[in-house]
Amino acid sequence: GPWPRAPRAPAASPAAQSPVKDPVGSVGFLEAAVKISHTSPDIPTDVQLSMREHFLRRTQRMQRQTTEPTSSTRHNSFKRHLPRQMQVGSLDLGNDYMLEKDEKSTSIGRIQPELYQQKTPESEDSSKNGSSKHCGSINFSLKYDYENEALLVNILKAVDLPAKDLCGTSDPYVKIYLLPDRKKFQTRVHRKTLNPTFSESFQFPVPYEELAVRKLHMSVFDFDRFSRHDMIGEVVLDNLFETSDLSRETNIWRDIQYATSESVDLGEIMFSLCYLPTAGRLTLTVIKCRNLKAMDITGYSDPYVKVSLICDGRRLKKKKTSIKKNTLNPTYNEAIIFDIPPDSMDHVSLHISVMDYDLVGHNEIIGVMRVGCNAEGLGRDHWNEMLAYPRKPIAHWHPLLESKKSEKEVGSILCEFIAHSV
Repeated sequence: GPWPRAPRAPAASPAAQSPVKDPVGSVGFLEAAVKISHTSPDIPTDVQLSMREHFLRRTQRMQRQTTEPTSSTRHNSFKRHLPRQMQVGSLDLGNDYMLEKDEKSTSIGRIQPELYQQKTPESEDSSKNGSSKHCGSINFSLKYDYENEALLVNILKAVDLPAKDLCGTSDPYVKIYLLPDRKKFQTRVHRKTLNPTFSESFQFPVPYEELAVRKLHMSVFDFDRFSRHDMIGEVVLDNLFETSDLSRETNIWRDIQYATSESVDLGEIMFSLCYLPTAGRLTLTVIKCRNLKAMDITGYSDPYVKVSLICDGRRLKKKKTSIKKNTLNPTYNEAIIFDIPPDSMDHVSLHISVMDYDLVGHNEIIGVMRVGCNAEGLGRDHWNEMLAYPRKPIAHWHPLLESKKSEKEVGSILCEFIAHSV
């Protein structure tokens, strides 16, 4: 059936249509409303000036605001006046939609929230040399089982882990990969300890001759029942034959390297883009994914793909594929269609999220990527190639990237900053 029309933007109020009688008084009021406390010396002067200039521009915009004509066409969600009348509270953004540098919501003007994030000395030191932060050590053993053609990995214990919980302890567990395969094993969670004894064995089926090109990857996490699990660090063993030929059980100690996210690749997605200018119709066909990151304790995922149409920082539509159960290499061949007028193609982008479906908890993001004229790298090139060859499907593989802070989070950070500064 036809797609639902986007709601019309409300007409400007009579007060906004008429000239402001006392612009000086209004400016003074707005400046007073966001006056930055002088007891915060860490906030630079140029940030205060930028906020004052922003509200001056906003007041001038209020003076010249006029009522826009309404439209009932199927492309009326792309009216140019829509971003001007947007409010932060009206943003319909999923937690997986991430605000890029070139995709700032006009409702917050030119304020850049990242300017207000103050680095602590610890974060500055860790950014310069992440490995310098103490994360403890892990003890494990390796042995090759020639009869079953499998590598046996025994996670023995960890010592001197950093405390991640407020009570001064952690709830650690370990994820184990034998790259480049995506299958994942995971130890049990050990409660309230910085020196857990795991003593768990895992078996990776692999021919002996392939061990030379495999890498053992271990990620240590702190379990959290109510939020995202904190990563403590990781260990990567590039050369499995570093200490022996693995014919006998080999005991190994390694320092855990500081990391905030797993360096394991998230996988790739293949899709095609095709645009029909005369019909104003964009078709994205999700073809398949490969080598996705395992999200479930079974070592697999239940992936589906979600595609959001973004215009000037606002999500207009969202569509999903079907869910493929217990696989890291799903095949979809499903078409997703959006109606976009040709004159709006320079203002839109598609945000593509590969998700892991969870029947009990919340669905997790495996990885994301974006295509559009303002996207980066291959996402921009794929979009431009589609525009250069209208009516022709253009297919490419794209690597999945980690998701960043959502625009909702950025908006809440900004509101919190202003509330504490008046």
